[in-house]
Order: sequence, then C-alpha cells, then structure tokens
Amino acid sequence: MKIPAYHVDAFAGPGFSGNPAMVCPLDRWLDDEMLLLIARKNDLPVTAFLVADHDQYELRWFTSTTELNLCGHGTLAAAAVVFDSMDRQSMAFKTKGGTFKVVQEGSRIGLDFPVLEATPCPKRPEDLVRALGREPREILTAPSQKYLAVYEEEAEISAIAPDMELLKEFEGLGTIVTAKGESSDFVSRYFAPRIGIPEDAATGSTHCTLAPYWSREFGKRKLHALQLSQRGGELWCEDLEDRVRISARALRRAESVVSV
Repeated sequence: MKIPAYHVDAFAGPGFSGNPAMVCPLDRWLDDEMLLLIARKNDLPVTAFLVADHDQYELRWFTSTTELNLCGHGTLAAAAVVFDSMDRQSMAFKTKGGTFKVVQEGSRIGLDFPVLEATPCPKRPEDLVRALGREPREILTAPSQKYLAVYEEEAEISAIAPDMELLKEFEGLGTIVTAKGESSDFVSRYFAPRIGIPEDAATGSTHCTLAPYWSREFGKRKLHALQLSQRGGELWCEDLEDRVRISARALRRAESVVSV
C-alpha cells in the first residue's frame, strides 16, 4: 500500500520556521498499530491522518509514541493540504477532542479551538522548578495535564535549559513556559519529553491556555504570540471566552509516498 505524505511547516514565520508535520490522507482508517508505525517512520513531531466523511473530515494525530486528543499544528497542516487541493474556504474536522471549524483567511488559516483554562496548583511542584532551572513567578495547571510556568521576561524563556530526564517523571503531556514578549504580546516554549517531543517547535493546543491567560493580563482579546523554540513559531490569537481563535501560516514543503 502506498500512502501520499505531505510535509508541512505549521505556524510558520520567515524562513524555515514553524512546526513540521506530515499529513497522510487515507481512503479508510487503518488499525492504530499501523498508524503509529507510519508516524514513527515519518520521524516528525506529529503525523496527521485524515479520511473524508461527506462534507467534513475525520482527523487523528500521532507522535512517535502516542495518539493525541488535540493538536493545533497537525490540524493547521491538514487544513493546508485540503485547501491546496480543493476550491473551498472553510471545512470542519471531526476529532476525538471535538469538531473544529477551519477557515482560509488570505495567507493564514484560522482554527476554532476550545479554551483550556489554567488554574493555580494546589501545591507548588518544587521538582518542576528544579527541572526548569529557573524560579517562575507562578505555576498553574491546565486540562490535558499540562503545567504552565509564568516568568517575568522574554530573556528568561530563551535561557531555560530544562532537565529533560526529570521532566519525563511528571505525569501529563508537558510543560509550558511563558512571559510577556518584547516584539510580541507574549512568548512561550513547550517541553513534552514524556510523549517523545523534548521541545515542540510551535504548539497550537498550548495557546488554548496561553491566550485566555494573557488576555486577562493585558485586558485585550487579540494577541500576537511567538514561540521561542530553535525553529520558532508565530501565531495570532483571539480570546472568545469559551473558544480560542488561532490564526497562522502553513507552508507545504514537500510531497512523498509512504509504503506500508
């Protein structure tokens, strides 16, 4: 069996930035073990699989180790592939995390995602502070079992060099670090070594937590965000109270075939 595979950089800014994903359209669903095997073979942070279902698409995302319930950059990459091949300006993706509307907005693609509200930790996780190597202003938790560590300055976010082995010991998907930005409203990084992603290049799902947090801090709904990974990512967010609108660019880099 030969499966088309499209390499897409999601949340892309200038140059070869953004988070790479492989998008594999399927005629029908394969078993989960095969999907995971293909994701490992692709050797990118996420492989997005989609199957047409009347006027929408079923969409699933796999890392090299697990299936995700929500993945912003995988959704953006899948939308870019569909928009490139079809004359339409909007569509819906049906996923395990819900049904999400996606809209073409000129050079950007807009995603409609749920709010993943952060709340204070009942007990400060001192081991997390040691793993990050820097004392944050506050630590919160978010749905999908993510930690959110807030710092004062962008330079602190750039300087963080976490202990990945120690981070692996924490239950949940990963840890977000964030601060006010210098050339953007806020900046962030995201570490998820427990699911096979030491540092994610650019992450849509974390902004479901970051956008409402910084919206309250700044007292405004529309925000410009940068993710300070080595590759870097750029996003525009809007806090809609019960939803988050995330807009970004996605660039298709290459096309290949996966043989299984």
